[in-house]
Amino acid sequence: MSSFSRIILLTTGLACLIPTCLTGCKATGNDSSRATTQPPFVSALAPAPPQSTDDPPAPEKTSGFDGRRAFAHVAKLVGFGPHPAGSPAIAQVQEYLLSELRSYGCTVETDAFSSDTPAGRLPMKNILVKIPGEQPGVTLLGTHYDTKKLDNFVGADDGGSSTGVMLELARLLCNQRGRYAVWIAFFDAEEAVKDWSETDSRYGSRQMAARLAISGDISKIRAFLLADIVGTRTPHFKRESSSTKWLVDLIWKTARNLGYANIFADESVEIDDDHDPFLKRNVPSADVIDLDRDHDVPYWHTPQDTLDKISARSLAIVGHVFLETVKQLQTK
Repeated sequence: MSSFSRIILLTTGLACLIPTCLTGCKATGNDSSRATTQPPFVSALAPAPPQSTDDPPAPEKTSGFDGRRAFAHVAKLVGFGPHPAGSPAIAQVQEYLLSELRSYGCTVETDAFSSDTPAGRLPMKNILVKIPGEQPGVTLLGTHYDTKKLDNFVGADDGGSSTGVMLELARLLCNQRGRYAVWIAFFDAEEAVKDWSETDSRYGSRQMAARLAISGDISKIRAFLLADIVGTRTPHFKRESSSTKWLVDLIWKTARNLGYANIFADESVEIDDDHDPFLKRNVPSADVIDLDRDHDVPYWHTPQDTLDKISARSLAIVGHVFLETVKQLQTK
């Protein structure tokens, strides 16, 4: 998740405003893949080996969502090394995402564009899966897949975990047809190139929201569910307070009904993220994110955000909740 200007923690009977001034490192402009050869795509691999203390529920207990497959995707993304927007490594990540999605039978659209940044004009690419529905209306799911431009930052949790979840959701959903269409967005360049601001951040989601507004398709989106930083071994998801209340309520009720009430907490936090450009265009939107740096993600925006920090179990829980929430939205 990108830098943000403020965090507001709301607890019963107490509101505490904590100003922050968090920024990333200055762009270096010399990113490349960490390896000249890459292992085969996950679709050709066996599931990731079990994790001794973080075994995920069996897929038959999570509506088919396979936490080990999602974890294997994250391992693959980490294997590309740092991949900030415009880097050679992110081109390899894009190829991987597109190959996986097409192997699932997904209909995929790409939007290659460029944006002015503090490091100059950079090429970027959004990827959008479109699963048709029987009636007008769209449920949009989303993640960002870039990493922040920091030395040795591979973003296993920040960017990797949510992307692994969305790839596994695509595998399950691309051959289904429901009442309403389901789209899955993979945003480039969520992270600030230098310092988080309205113009230096969320390049991909701002681009997609603007394009959908111009085409008129944004009015078709009935709900947008964003995932970001969802892989920590000790997840506690607080209600993102700028998100649409009824949609947050639906997600949290679904999680509670699935037995995850201890993970989806009844506390609130305000975080700037990729749902903001959609909220500004009146799209009902919700952000599922764990950015508790004091307890859960002390490695946020550090080189310590590595594969050992995330859990296949956490990925399975989030994927399960998203799948069941999508089912709920199909009936409304």
